[in-house]
Parts: sequence; C-alpha cells; structure tokens
Amino acid sequence: MSLLAYLKVRMDKEHNFWQWIEDWYGTPEELAKVLDLAVEMLFYLEEDTFDRKEVQQVVTALRGLVVGLRGY
Repeated sequence: MSLLAYLKVRMDKEHNFWQWIEDWYGTPEELAKVLDLAVEMLFYLEEDTFDRKEVQQVVTALRGLVVGLRGY
C-alpha cells in the first residue's frame, strides 16, 4: 500500500496524526531529520544533487504533514 493510500485510510478513521508519525518514522525526531533534508533540498535542488528516492521521501513526508494538519 502506498503511503498516500495509507494516509487516506488511516487518517479518515481513528488514527491520528501522531500515530502516523510513529507508524512511518518511528519518532518525531526521525521525521524531523527528513524535514531537515527537505529544507536543504529546497536550497540546493539541482539535477544530480539528490537522488530521486531521497526527493520522493521528502515529498511524501511533507504530504503526510499537510494531510495530518488539515485533519485538525
């Protein structure tokens, strides 16, 4: 199941935002590491700077935050 599909199913039901963080990142600190990478990417994103998988992980984390925050 993709992360976005998971988010739709879980956040539309009883799971809350913090549970999503725990399920996918283990701890808020691990999510914070991904988000730190996101900030760095926004400054330095050029071809061949980051691999596609890293960029996709950051985008997924940001999307999860958006979905979670909209739920509040």
